[in-house]
Amino acid sequence: MDSTRGGDSLEQPAEAPAPAVGPAPDAASPEETAGDPTSSSEAAAQPPDWWHRDHPTFTPLSGFFTGLLFILLVPGTYAAVLGALFDTDTAESLFPFVLVTLAVPVTLVVVPRTRTFGRYMALGVVATALVVGGVAAAVLWYLVNYRS
Repeated sequence: MDSTRGGDSLEQPAEAPAPAVGPAPDAASPEETAGDPTSSSEAAAQPPDWWHRDHPTFTPLSGFFTGLLFILLVPGTYAAVLGALFDTDTAESLFPFVLVTLAVPVTLVVVPRTRTFGRYMALGVVATALVVGGVAAAVLWYLVNYRS
């Protein structure tokens, strides 16, 4: 133990080796691997990095915000497509079929591998719907009571 280090028992080497800069000498350039089918399969076979694999908040955050985007984008896109393809009466009668898309978070909750992601996605869907509905109700209440 070194008395000048204040009692630390961890010994560190005097000089750490410098990290290598640039590609390894035997690494192939992107042009060389462009037509090589093994390079893409090797990249796909690598495990995900630490953020996707081990970080405890990755799945909850990505699931919640996927649910938020799902509840905002899917009905709007569906309404826009129906409005572009059909007349107003037909589009209005077909719009309730957007509820079929709620099978996506339900399926994610049922499948064991995606259960955690599906739960947080469902939470994002429900929380977003409640916030949007609550704000809409409050604005409507204010307009009816104070602006009429």
